[in-house]
Amino acid sequence: MIRFLARRLLTAIGLLLVLSFMMYALLSIAMDPLDDLRISTALNKQDLINSRIRALHLDWPWYRRYASWVIHVLQGDFGMAWRTQQHVNDILPGAVKTSVQLVFAATVLALLIGVTVGVISALRQYTTFDYAITFVSFVLYSLPVFWVAVLLKQFLAIGVNDYLVKPHIMWPLAIVLALVSALFWAGALGGETRRKLITFAVAFVASLAALLVVMGTNWINEPQFGPLGIAVIGIAAALGVTALFAGMHNRRALYAALTTAVVGVGSYLGLRWFFFLYSVNDGILFVLLLIAIGVGLLIGFLWGGPDRGVSMRGGALVALVMSVAVWLDQLMWNYPDYFKALGGRPIPTMGTSTPNFTGDYWLTSLDRITHLVLPTIALVMISFAGYVRYERGAMLEVLGQDYIRTARSKGLPERVVIVRHALRNALMPLASIVPPDFIAMIGGAVLTETIFGWRGMGRMFIEGLRGSEVDPVMIYVMITGGLAMVANLLADLLYALLDPRIRVNA
Repeated sequence: MIRFLARRLLTAIGLLLVLSFMMYALLSIAMDPLDDLRISTALNKQDLINSRIRALHLDWPWYRRYASWVIHVLQGDFGMAWRTQQHVNDILPGAVKTSVQLVFAATVLALLIGVTVGVISALRQYTTFDYAITFVSFVLYSLPVFWVAVLLKQFLAIGVNDYLVKPHIMWPLAIVLALVSALFWAGALGGETRRKLITFAVAFVASLAALLVVMGTNWINEPQFGPLGIAVIGIAAALGVTALFAGMHNRRALYAALTTAVVGVGSYLGLRWFFFLYSVNDGILFVLLLIAIGVGLLIGFLWGGPDRGVSMRGGALVALVMSVAVWLDQLMWNYPDYFKALGGRPIPTMGTSTPNFTGDYWLTSLDRITHLVLPTIALVMISFAGYVRYERGAMLEVLGQDYIRTARSKGLPERVVIVRHALRNALMPLASIVPPDFIAMIGGAVLTETIFGWRGMGRMFIEGLRGSEVDPVMIYVMITGGLAMVANLLADLLYALLDPRIRVNA
């Protein structure tokens, strides 16, 4: 392992040097820092040109400027955006934080939804559900992000903000959404025609009832889960996690998950007072999350069962779901104050935060989340389509393997065949595309950042190109190039983790 990492590190350093050398040469040819002065009508035009040549060392050969740039970078000086007189060292942290904040949420959501829908689509191959998902995936994959962004601004931001001024029941929208939900669940759960009809009816009634409650009451402007909602979420998580990873016949795992849900409901009441009395931040909440997961692991360990690890994993997953639900509930409790502070228009269309907006952790978190809504949806819609296609194809290939047929012939439950045998190997193709996709989105969400006014890495790159500023562009190239190499290394390590036949030091 150490030899493998050392060899990859040396290769990466060599490639970065070659990349930087070639990019600096190309930028020196393509950029003209004097273009604005050449067309100037100022009387001291030549003096201005001479001054800029001296300041940017344009009288040096490009390779001499490159050598000077490398020396400064090795010393921790990334240069300057000379048009705004800002040091790149000062611009870079904010740009990286903004891009990571945007891309992380979009990638995680797209991956979770894409993998889930892709697996279900593969299991329902050649059904109406499979054809519908395939059609939607191709449509979303072909949509230009700038067009999607404009539609989101018009209908999901402006339209919803107008609706929130005076909420009312929109019967056509509620019925259409309920029908879509019912069709999805009927196709996803599958079965005989009678079962599909029952699933469709139950899903339609439940979805329509939920939408009518949201639209017909003031819940949409004063949302909250409350103890009852937290309890329902906990029980649903316990039953779902047990059914998926352990099977309902494993009573110890079921009791461990339900016990974790009960403890989570009790903790919710205590945390309500804790959040009211004390100020919190991301660090404190992360510690509380680790404690919750530790309690879930402990509960699973104490319940034991035929496979203690399964009970512990179920307890930890339920604790994670409960923690997220409690966090969301606290945000909901503070939402009415945020709604009033923004004048009843909580969904923004531009920027990363509301100018001059101040408040405690919960209000600032709401402000950050609402600004993430539109760009995250735009990126998720595009990425989701690709992940669905990859996961569907990988799952279909795995389901045709001999060891899957052998597992089924031994009488193993279909849940065990899919979750324990097929899914792990079906994730291997994603291991090679997710890390590079994540890195590419950090450096390449240029259109999304520009349309929504996010000053991230992509925006820094575009402004550097427009202003003929070599230093910001070079740092962008070096960071994205270095991260791309890290992504490929992570892909190799993930392959070794998912497939025990692969050795990274081979």
